[in-house]
Amino acid sequence: MHSTLKVLAAIVVAGTFAATASAQDEPKKSKKAATPAAAPASAPSKVVVNGVTIPQSRFDAMNRELTAQGQPDSPERAAAIKEELINREVLAQAAARRGLDKDPDIAAQMDMARQAVLVRALFEREMKANPVTDEQLQKQYEAFKASMGTNEYKVRHILVENEADAKQIIADLNKGGDFAKIAKEKSKDPGSKDNGGDLDWGPSARYVKPFADAVTSMKKGDTTQVPVKTDFGYHVIRLDDVRPLQVPPFAEMREQFRQRAQQQAVQKIVADLRSKAKIEER
Repeated sequence: MHSTLKVLAAIVVAGTFAATASAQDEPKKSKKAATPAAAPASAPSKVVVNGVTIPQSRFDAMNRELTAQGQPDSPERAAAIKEELINREVLAQAAARRGLDKDPDIAAQMDMARQAVLVRALFEREMKANPVTDEQLQKQYEAFKASMGTNEYKVRHILVENEADAKQIIADLNKGGDFAKIAKEKSKDPGSKDNGGDLDWGPSARYVKPFADAVTSMKKGDTTQVPVKTDFGYHVIRLDDVRPLQVPPFAEMREQFRQRAQQQAVQKIVADLRSKAKIEER
């Protein structure tokens, strides 16, 4: 029920803009219709709804949002914004007359929405004051590239719970047992057992250290003769192939690293502020 109402509200809110977008796509029917209004599109006249003036700040905020989305400023867009804000004001006043703004649950949602806007504004201000540079991203990329190593490996494994079972599997393999068949029958790894234990290609950095150490010490075609213990259990590993690792160039990964750097910056802001805050549970 709630999700349906949210969808309906979104349709009401977005409806004016959808209609305007269609109107902008239609050919102009006359020179008069094609002539822009004399006043700037972003400066509408004062609008009053039931005695309540819609503040200019709302027009400005919606203009900024639409501009950020790539929609060009125009008289049609200005008219759509005006209609949209009138609709919102009419609906908000109706909700207030019904006392919805006094409902504890709704009041809590309004308070959380206000809080979310403030938090977003804080992060945006901090990001603007301390932008992530390409030099920082390049350093992160080089560190990432170094951590990946020079090779990637095509690996199979069989995971079991105890060492004795792993040793028995190694003995069976040494007698000519089929690795893929045994993996399907006995491996506890749901992600690879149905593929005969195949973990596909990947750098050693993909794996936990004991597993990675075993893989990098093996030669193509080798199977571990001693079970490899990790937090997941005991592994019997076969190295099917090795090839040089091709890390995508920095230009292709720049935005991924930028997003990660921004996430790290946000986490640092939160951690710093929490370390200075007095937090009590009563």
